[in-house]
Amino acid sequence: MRILLVEDEAALAQRLREALVDAGFVVEPVADGEEALHLGKIEPYDAVVLDLGLPRMDGVSVLQRWRSAGIETPVLVLTARGRWPEKLAAFSAGADDYVTKPFEVQEVIVRLRALMRRAAGAPSAAIECGPLRLDTTSGSVTVDGAPVRLTTHELRILEYLLHRRDRIVSRLDIIDHVYDRDFDRDSNVIDVLIGRIRRKITVDVIETIRGQGYRMSSKSR
Repeated sequence: MRILLVEDEAALAQRLREALVDAGFVVEPVADGEEALHLGKIEPYDAVVLDLGLPRMDGVSVLQRWRSAGIETPVLVLTARGRWPEKLAAFSAGADDYVTKPFEVQEVIVRLRALMRRAAGAPSAAIECGPLRLDTTSGSVTVDGAPVRLTTHELRILEYLLHRRDRIVSRLDIIDHVYDRDFDRDSNVIDVLIGRIRRKITVDVIETIRGQGYRMSSKSR
């Protein structure tokens, strides 16, 4: 899943980026509010980690402008410990959750996954489609209880499809959310990876919609 990381403290941004990538996210880091505002308007992110104390434009102003523009991407705010007025301002601007500095990086990861599950209408850590089950906390996949081994990119694609179950997802949507911006958009790698996922899970839950993309559904044939 694709994350916009907005943090101007270089060491913290690097630590967060490495941890999020290790957890399977595609991460785009930016260090100022104006660039964050621009990217948040033009790029399809699954969630945002947003610091409030940013150069060029503060985090609350960025968030207010996103929400005014109709952007509903889940936003996890980073705040300084004990500053309740900051937290109140962030929630009033449209924040979905927050963590206070200093924090454990794993807490950020857990909260991000919870935000994305809620946005997708999946209240629990496990997402199911027929006999297929993905535990978003551990990254484990099973079919009728039997484990399935997937590569990192196969798992990212499967998770993205599961979060959008019963909706048509185009190849470009998958590329936008699974790969960095410099990925070759004319590549047929998505079709290849979908084929590998189908062979590994062995159940017919990924439907090809000709000319449009793919749809995850327990009713697929």
